[in-house]
Amino acid sequence: MEVINEMKMTVDPRSVNEGFCRVAVAAFASQLDPTVEEISDLKTAVSEAVTNCIVHAYKVKKGKIYITAALTADNFVIVKVRDRGVGIADVKKAREPLFTTGGEDRSGLGFSVMECFSDKLRVSSKEGKGTVVTIYKKIQGKCFHEP
Repeated sequence: MEVINEMKMTVDPRSVNEGFCRVAVAAFASQLDPTVEEISDLKTAVSEAVTNCIVHAYKVKKGKIYITAALTADNFVIVKVRDRGVGIADVKKAREPLFTTGGEDRSGLGFSVMECFSDKLRVSSKEGKGTVVTIYKKIQGKCFHEP
């Protein structure tokens, strides 16, 4: 996929930054002229990915959340949400609906929600090194061509 535009940002893993991240990615993706439903789906998937970093990644140490968003010539938005936190011991298990390491107040549906609202989802993780969630969302709007 040919990347035609890209943005990067770094935020602290604080709940107040979740809304900022999803709006920033949505504003960036607006260049592809998405529908309200497409932008809503993207915002939901990004929110879940960022929330996972906030709730699970940095239980013991402090860190950052790194987000990149890329627009492709074939109208995909690709968002990577990365942390350098505790990592996930078993990604396959973690992607099962209702599985959580966050205690009784967590639903265990984060990855399921991300999958539902994206066209493709990749998760890679190493214990003690962190996790990368990559969200692929196809936008049916206009093709992006710089004048």
